Amino acid sequence: MSQHDHSASEAALALQATPYYQLNPDRVMDAVESLGFYCDGRVMALNSYENRVFQVGIDDGQPLIAKFYRPNRWTDAQILEEHSFALELAEAGMNVVAPILHNEASLHRFTGTGGEEYRFALFPRKGGHAPELDNEDHLFELGRFLGRLHSIGVVKPFQHRPELNVADYGRIGQQEVLKSGLLESFEGRYRSLTDELLTECEKRLQQTDAPLIRVQGDCHSGNMLWRDNELMLLDFDDCRMAPAMQDIWMLLSGDALQQQQWLSEVVEGYEEFREFPRQELALIEPLRTLRIIYYSGWLAQRWEDPAFKAAFSHFGGANWWQEHINSLEQQKALLAQPPIALNPYL
Repeated sequence: MSQHDHSASEAALALQATPYYQLNPDRVMDAVESLGFYCDGRVMALNSYENRVFQVGIDDGQPLIAKFYRPNRWTDAQILEEHSFALELAEAGMNVVAPILHNEASLHRFTGTGGEEYRFALFPRKGGHAPELDNEDHLFELGRFLGRLHSIGVVKPFQHRPELNVADYGRIGQQEVLKSGLLESFEGRYRSLTDELLTECEKRLQQTDAPLIRVQGDCHSGNMLWRDNELMLLDFDDCRMAPAMQDIWMLLSGDALQQQQWLSEVVEGYEEFREFPRQELALIEPLRTLRIIYYSGWLAQRWEDPAFKAAFSHFGGANWWQEHINSLEQQKALLAQPPIALNPYL
């Protein structure tokens, strides 16, 4: 066994011994019942990898969603600021899934029988399906929603949540990959390519007038619900200070023409509440590039988590790294092209 394999095995054993990774239905129900709710025995794990999230049946009431926070990722102050932002949006009439306040608190602690401590929050269960990003009406409503969200997000800054920048987002993602030992023969190419891309992203961010505001931060269709012709936004776990475009570029895919067409619908809705930040169009590909690098680092950092190994079994192999480097090469080409322009009639 190599030194790396031995270290990885020790890390895996230590990880599996951590109670957070072994949250079972009994622990989940005990935590929920510690707040005075009575569970009916139905506990269903939901798809979530960063945290542990469960739907819990409640006697004489609607099921609740219990979110158990991954240890050592966010401080209490950062979690409470996440909750405060969602509650602020909800109080303004926006359709967001905000935490339930119990005895005026949104973040709770539960100590298990072995002395282990969990931090968790409860949310109402909401149903719906992902919006259709090729539907003009849905794109228009997405634009309206984000315009309103950003008109609130710009009012004041976060005090504790992180800032989206190259050093603390892209560069850390790169370093997590490099120290993982997973790259093998791809390490040299990965290092040189990501160094080049991160340097270019840093330059673009410095050159663009893009004020940092409070954003949802992970605004993809998996974090949205569409029901009864209304949009709902959930999961503010990645909210941070960032350019407004961080919440917009994830709505765009396809070639430049398709992105321009979709963007025109988003802009029309957005400007019902706030002027669209046209200068930030130059950040679409830099932000996309940072996300790609961050995502691979996120996977590498969590790779010893049993839930990640089960959900991302394809990660870390030669084919995965080749495809990842190919996607980075594509981003390099896109960064060399002019940014998407809005329809001149908008």
